[in-house]
Amino acid sequence: MTQLLLEYLPIAVFLAVALAIALAMMIAPFIIAVRNPDPEKVSAYECGFDAFDDARMKFDVRFYLVCLLFIIFDLEIAFLFPWAAAFRDIGLFGFWSMIIFLAVLTIGFIYEWKKGALEWD
Repeated sequence: MTQLLLEYLPIAVFLAVALAIALAMMIAPFIIAVRNPDPEKVSAYECGFDAFDDARMKFDVRFYLVCLLFIIFDLEIAFLFPWAAAFRDIGLFGFWSMIIFLAVLTIGFIYEWKKGALEWD
């Protein structure tokens, strides 16, 4: 019987830690919340525009450019992790394939940088 209880002890510890973290996350907002709300502090903010403005207003394309750059480099990291994990097995062909992939992305990043897509004036 005690052997069976010892086998379930890690599960009980895991549940206790999960419960403690959940309780801490539920209590933390009451401790660190804004005490003296300021209209500027608590106002909604999204993408540099007022949240409750006209939906048909014109806005800068740079938000899309930064988003696309983020997605490109996020995908690059998604490709780098499996490549690094299988680095010993893929050989020279896999190494040079990734170097070419990184070179193409680096050239694209330099192009965007030179065109000023990352500048916020």
